[in-house]
Amino acid sequence: MRPALLSETCRDQAALWLWPGHALYVGPSFELDVHSGAVSCLAVGLDGEFTVRLEHGPAQVVRTALVAARVRHRIVADGGRMAFCYLDPASARERACRRLMSGGAEPARDHEHERELASTAALLDRDAPLSAVRQWLDLAGRDGLSGRRDPRVQRATRRLAERSGQRLPAAELAAEAGLSVSAFLRLFRAETGTTFRRYRMWTRMVRVATLLDTWPDLSTAAVESGFASPSHFSSAFHAMFGLRPSSLFSPRLTITVAGWSADGIGQPDRAPSAVG
Repeated sequence: MRPALLSETCRDQAALWLWPGHALYVGPSFELDVHSGAVSCLAVGLDGEFTVRLEHGPAQVVRTALVAARVRHRIVADGGRMAFCYLDPASARERACRRLMSGGAEPARDHEHERELASTAALLDRDAPLSAVRQWLDLAGRDGLSGRRDPRVQRATRRLAERSGQRLPAAELAAEAGLSVSAFLRLFRAETGTTFRRYRMWTRMVRVATLLDTWPDLSTAAVESGFASPSHFSSAFHAMFGLRPSSLFSPRLTITVAGWSADGIGQPDRAPSAVG
């Protein structure tokens, strides 16, 4: 008798890790129609190759593909498990990942560490230590940022993560840092690897995930995270990732939120929890 592979229950389990600037999903493919998002997406087939097709272009069968932001595409994995790493297009990590891909045309394909990305992602689940997830991200593309942030940027990112900080303008944080707005924005990007505006949007998304432990539903968590309404959150989420929140959040999904401690080293804000 052939030994059983993974049970259907295990195969259907999914995990999501969130940071300001990037996110990693491991689980069943979403099987979306043609779509695009405001972030780049590194797709890795865990069980084998998958098909990626641009809206206007031939289909390609690959094991890894990096689809740039705003590029309309469709990924078909025929029920296989996938890793989707969402990267802010302004980030150093996205640029590093792109340098490890082959081919200049969209989508970039054949990551230099393709086999290791697939094999290690297949081992990541809800109980995986955050250090293992960070190792995977560094394998996909190192962000090149130093371990310790400028204290002025540390204060700014802490303020943005607070309940009252979701709508803070750059001008207010620049004044608190004793800098002009332009100098603050340059320093912020150099220290975080992305723009202030995008970082603030990421923190709102991260806060929604954090609040799901205590608020009854996505709608309530969205409003408490700085979105004007649940529909505003849904529209912003769709514009950013190319899928509706309902396509991602389910009882099978476990979310781990990773924030920044005082010294700038990423630490989990809370234990993983299932989302219903």
